[in-house]
Amino acid sequence: MTKTNATKPSKATTRRKFLGGAAVAGVASIAMPQVSRAQTVTLKVQSGFGATDILSDYGRNYADKVNEMGGGRLKIDFLNSGSVVKAFSVMDATSTGVLDGNWSVPAYWYGKHRAASLFGTGPVYGTNASQFMGWFWYGGGDKLYRELTQDILKLNVVGFYAFAMPTQPLGWFKKEVAGPESFKGLKYRTVGLASNVMQAMGASVAQLPGPEILPAMEKGVIDAFEFNNPTSDSRFGAQDVAKYYYLGSYHQASEAIEVVFNKAKYDGLAKEQQQILKLAAMASNSDNIWKAWDIYSKDLQTLIEKHGVHVKRTQESIFKAQLAAWDKVVDQISSDSAQGPIIKKILESQKAWGKRVAFYAINNEADYKSAYEHYFGTMKV
Repeated sequence: MTKTNATKPSKATTRRKFLGGAAVAGVASIAMPQVSRAQTVTLKVQSGFGATDILSDYGRNYADKVNEMGGGRLKIDFLNSGSVVKAFSVMDATSTGVLDGNWSVPAYWYGKHRAASLFGTGPVYGTNASQFMGWFWYGGGDKLYRELTQDILKLNVVGFYAFAMPTQPLGWFKKEVAGPESFKGLKYRTVGLASNVMQAMGASVAQLPGPEILPAMEKGVIDAFEFNNPTSDSRFGAQDVAKYYYLGSYHQASEAIEVVFNKAKYDGLAKEQQQILKLAAMASNSDNIWKAWDIYSKDLQTLIEKHGVHVKRTQESIFKAQLAAWDKVVDQISSDSAQGPIIKKILESQKAWGKRVAFYAINNEADYKSAYEHYFGTMKV
């Protein structure tokens, strides 16, 4: 029987086949998109501000960024204030899971703990809101925020800061403000620790959410108020109940909006989805502040030119009185046996940040007012 030997492929043929197969595999791997396998999730996030308030517009901007970055696998359904709960109840609703998240400010839940107000409506140590955001992200503020919300208050939440607000005006008044003495007995609306500061200056303070301000002013429940900025204020009709608008104040000079999520819901997300929620907060902060400079300045001019509002710069005497009031408030809340320890911890961190950052910023800044007046003449305000 004759033995037949199978023909063996040459080394060159084998190599060509191997390389050809590798090339096909390579093309296939390049052509296949790297699709995330994370589960599709829709988060219901309610605003703490009115539907037409620009502060809610900023929240919708944040939601848009998350939705775009989420690629259809992570979405935010942004709800108007009051859709599920009242404005001052969004934190509790988020913690209990009634809401998946909220877009609001700590001053709305500072009734739980006065330290909440230190995350935006606290004393000013020389830094502005943008620099305050630096403290949150890089100066240890985020860790202190988690300590307060999760460890001390046992809230089932995870939060980020998403919009550094320009300094909030002293507010709207029915007549000119002579000085610090004008606040004696004045019925004034504000929120957070700013209420303690204005009380220390002699005012009678009412803490009201935005939609309740105008009716209270019309009924005489309050004589004056602050809310946030020229756009928000004009949209709800502040110019219809008062004609004197004072810019500049220490009561809320570095407030920021927070976006807060139910922790159980957040922990259940894929890591990439968690990162989207965080990075979108950082991105929307920049985008929103650029929009704010544009629209706030336009609406301020409209208030002056169309509505006859008298825009004035807050007097130096009031700034000094506010600082003295802040000193009293800080001493009071720091000495509280229950809440004092965490308050001191946060304030020490903010002071250390302010001493270093403000020293650099203030000494390094150009004299912008002189430049303005060089080109446009003496600033009349």
